[in-house]
Amino acid sequence: MTQLKESKQSRARKMMLWFGIASLLMTFAGWTSAYIVSSRREDWLTDFELPQAFWISTTILIISSLTYWMAVRSAKQDAQGKTRGWLYLTLALGLAFVAFQFKGFSAMIASGYYFTGPTSSITLSYVYLIAMVHLLHVAVGLISLGVVIYQQHKGAYGPGNMTGIEMGSTFWHFLDFLWLYLVLFFAFYR
Repeated sequence: MTQLKESKQSRARKMMLWFGIASLLMTFAGWTSAYIVSSRREDWLTDFELPQAFWISTTILIISSLTYWMAVRSAKQDAQGKTRGWLYLTLALGLAFVAFQFKGFSAMIASGYYFTGPTSSITLSYVYLIAMVHLLHVAVGLISLGVVIYQQHKGAYGPGNMTGIEMGSTFWHFLDFLWLYLVLFFAFYR
């Protein structure tokens, strides 16, 4: 009876995660739609190039998705040491992603592109807004990853209990694919 209850709770938690992901998808779809509509403005920048740091951070995030996948795989095999190693590597890569995002913002500012003010542009205001909100969600993903690491140290994950690590991984992969979409959108939509 207890295992049935845990299975139902696991399904309910995963369903709530997917509802949250769907909500975030709609939010970012709305912002990218607004970006497209606003691109008809006369003051729209068409020659803006994303800083190199954003491309580096994209590569880092893709690699971190792979390391999180390896952590889940190791947990399923009950390889506790490997699981912890992959989780810590994912954390390091997540922090590197954040650092390169801020390098990208610094490069934009150094080029004279500001979020607001008399020298800002609507184009870059959208880029800042969307990238910063994504970065906020990455911060949530890092907190989630910290909880997963803490639980892993307590021996919480293994072949019989994968819910927490799988949910953390799902959210992390979502953030990865969302950023990949956003960076490609900004790079190729003029």
